[in-house]
Amino acid sequence: MSATATPVIALVGCPNSGKTALFNALTGSRQKVANYPGVTVERRAGAFVTAAGRRIQVLDLPGTYSLRARSPDEAVTRDVVLGRFVGEMPPDALLVVADATNLRLALRLVLELKHTGRTLILAVNMIDIARRQGAEIDLKRLESELGVPVVATVAVRKGGIADLLGQIDRTIDRHAPQAPADWHEPNADELRATHHEAERILKACLARPADASVTARIDQVLLHPVAGILILLALLFLIFQAVFTWAQPAMDLIKNGFDALAGVVDATLPKGMLHSLITDGIIAGVGSVLVFLPQILLLFFFIILLEDSGYMARAAFLMDRIMGGAGLHGRAFIPLLSSFACAIPGIMATRVIDNRRDRLTTILVAPLMTCSARIPVYTLIISAFVPARTVWAGMQLQGLVMFALYAIGILSALTVAFVLKRLVWPHDADPFLLELPGYKLPSVQNLVFGLWQRTTIFLRRAGTIIFALMVVIWFLSSVPGAPPEATEPAINYSIAGIVGHWLAPLLAPIGFNWQIAIALIPGLAAREVAVAALGTVYAIADQGEAAKSALGPVLAANWSLPTALALLAWYIFAPQCVATLGVIRRETNSWRWPAVAFLYMITLAYLAAFATYHISAALLS
Repeated sequence: MSATATPVIALVGCPNSGKTALFNALTGSRQKVANYPGVTVERRAGAFVTAAGRRIQVLDLPGTYSLRARSPDEAVTRDVVLGRFVGEMPPDALLVVADATNLRLALRLVLELKHTGRTLILAVNMIDIARRQGAEIDLKRLESELGVPVVATVAVRKGGIADLLGQIDRTIDRHAPQAPADWHEPNADELRATHHEAERILKACLARPADASVTARIDQVLLHPVAGILILLALLFLIFQAVFTWAQPAMDLIKNGFDALAGVVDATLPKGMLHSLITDGIIAGVGSVLVFLPQILLLFFFIILLEDSGYMARAAFLMDRIMGGAGLHGRAFIPLLSSFACAIPGIMATRVIDNRRDRLTTILVAPLMTCSARIPVYTLIISAFVPARTVWAGMQLQGLVMFALYAIGILSALTVAFVLKRLVWPHDADPFLLELPGYKLPSVQNLVFGLWQRTTIFLRRAGTIIFALMVVIWFLSSVPGAPPEATEPAINYSIAGIVGHWLAPLLAPIGFNWQIAIALIPGLAAREVAVAALGTVYAIADQGEAAKSALGPVLAANWSLPTALALLAWYIFAPQCVATLGVIRRETNSWRWPAVAFLYMITLAYLAAFATYHISAALLS
């Protein structure tokens, strides 16, 4: 390695090995996220300084089980390791991260990487968990068998980082730059030989009590074909109940804060355009979205817990049979579950699916999962039209309705997947192979960091996209002003009112009024903007202070129950935000698939709203 240039080290490892946790422990805040040149796969790059004062650049490569790339993520890792990216130098060394509780696949990956001719360091991560499970790993013997430096680490607590930094210094001092070997994709015989060698090394270096691990005992219950499914469904049900009930105190606090802010503005500014902009546009609009931040963070809290604990992989295993019946690959479960938070990372997570048709199917149905952007719409309508009462065993009726909406979204995704795989591109399902990680306590640091990241993203979104759209909607709802002889609310004479009334006949068959028509348009940019738009429209429409402080009662007074139910049905299927369609375009490298997604979803949304409105109206008449 060059003594003058900054050395570059790439982190390589199987999924769930703690690779990203080690990357965070090494780099701290000195990291950035971008995409690989010409590729939509995300890259994380950072820097750190060793004990000898040497600055090191580090890349966190996508997780992979092998250099035999079968997905876009794995292809990127292979190409970086082999130095195939045009204009980029290959890494000077590879830091291979292995899960100490699941060494077999990591050893096989190390043996594959040795054939590339790269300089290697092996970090045996989560060593504390392996020891608690009764496993004893002979690190010296492992180092001797592999011919690679081995360091034990506990990345989430920065354990072993000092030893690792020292080993990096020694490795850089001892090894000159190496050209990669003439690597070729291993054939079946070579793979079998590598597998047998990994098994031999594992037996020589690892002592574990037979079937005595805590993981094995827990999995006997959680992976049971009946009990496991019931536990998973109960867990998901409790999550959705918690999202609706636990967040209420924080939501009330935020709402009261915006009410107080509106009161200060009313007492300070005289009536006029500036007063209307601040109270009707910004406070009524942006405030009606920010109030749902606690619910969104609660949902992300549970998703991060499931991922960090190791349960997410078990959930994917349990759901494989159900998803396979709908034509989805078992690996689709994790992207679809991620889409509950946001469809964008869910769609990006489909890169782990090898087969292109399976991947396209998952991409097209991911937007049907109930993302966090729908929560403001669902919560607003449920709060306005569903009584807040306990119906059975302490369960809240509102929470049950919310769970039903999520369930309908899941069933819709499975139905669309079934149609696509049976009628559009039928083929035999690929076998589902999944390595289950060991259970571990979630990292408080990762949990806090993940929630903080989601908070900043949401606030940045509220401070940019939503804020800008609310100013535009306020302007369109205020200009031109009402004529002196006007007898109707001023908004009826505005540009937005004219557009809303023009669209009203198109939406009248599904029970929507012109105010909803106005809200649906900016809702294409971001779904939660629809709530902000309603807050602005009804605030300007002379509905009084109630529209600014409590939008739900205003909607309850102006909408019929069939209209409210039809809007809920619309948002189960309605096309995702423009950003989601852009990600579909980027991931598929074609405008065809985002167009297909938009057209089929808006068609389903209109038909569902039409049926819901007319059936509910007939039942209530």
